[in-house]
Amino acid sequence: MSRSQRANDPPLNDRARRLLRALVENYVQEGQPVGSRTLARTCGLDLSPASIRNVMADLEEMGLVSSPHTSAGRVPTPRGYRLFVDSLLEVKPLDSHEVRLLKERLSPEMDTRSLVESASDLLSAVTQMAGMVRVPKRDHAALCQIEFLKLSGRQVLAILVMNKNEVQNRILQLDRDYTHSELQQMANYLNEHLAGLDLRQAREQILQEMKAVREHMNTLMLAAIQLGERAFCDEDRDEQVVFTGQTHLMGYAELSSVDKLRNLFEAFNQKRDLLGLLDNCIHAQGVQIFIGQESGHEVLDDCSVVTAPYQVDGQVLGVLGVIGPTRMAYERVIPVVDVTAKLLGAALNSRN
Repeated sequence: MSRSQRANDPPLNDRARRLLRALVENYVQEGQPVGSRTLARTCGLDLSPASIRNVMADLEEMGLVSSPHTSAGRVPTPRGYRLFVDSLLEVKPLDSHEVRLLKERLSPEMDTRSLVESASDLLSAVTQMAGMVRVPKRDHAALCQIEFLKLSGRQVLAILVMNKNEVQNRILQLDRDYTHSELQQMANYLNEHLAGLDLRQAREQILQEMKAVREHMNTLMLAAIQLGERAFCDEDRDEQVVFTGQTHLMGYAELSSVDKLRNLFEAFNQKRDLLGLLDNCIHAQGVQIFIGQESGHEVLDDCSVVTAPYQVDGQVLGVLGVIGPTRMAYERVIPVVDVTAKLLGAALNSRN
């Protein structure tokens, strides 16, 4: 978890800590400002409502809670949530039944894209928030075989077999027509020179060959190199992150204004900022939590983002997580994200 603000957290005595914890837990569960009488019943301390009001006034002065309306009780601020998450939260591990259900939905028999989509669906369904998964960078997949299939006009379907059991299809628009025989010869040439390389290595090899022996290539060999370069190019950024369950956010009162929803859904559609946020988490250790403005993106100022990286053979390939209101059940969301990341990595690892 991020501890970036721990040094700035105000010191709290045990009574204030227990009252803040009770306030956060009540507010997360009920979604309504919490009054002193409610806290008196739920905090486990023998305190009068007047004493609790005094402590709440101190917490408000510290910027940990706020009063949305006069005499309407108090709610946690992002800073209050941060202190709660960093030092008061008790994360509850998932039970074996929940882990088994998640594992069943992330089968190694599925291809990479299906696994990613299933992981995002699971995160959304279990948390009732928006799930997201950064698609593994295809550079890490080893090429086993490439085939070219002639389509209508000057279109060709490039079929890439990766890691023995994953197939990627890409439609390429060519500048001229090629016969089936020519396409087969080009595929044979690329398979002979590039099989076993990952996509980054394959692109580098192609570029090196184009520079080194271009003048010695016949027309068909040069066409094969050029076609391979296009087949191995980076995937479109729109396909690099999968979002599901965005409509769940409409059910939270604090996110339900038309302007907030419009901005959030525009961010989901554009993906650029959210993709950057996920990429920034790739080298982080374990679960990361961004509360409100900590994400660095204004559209998420009323949200919390919980992420975790997933690995294959000890190498981080991507990040997954959920986006929801700051009023989320962190003790529940954190283990769901953590376990899903581990299961996705295990499913991808067993396929290699």
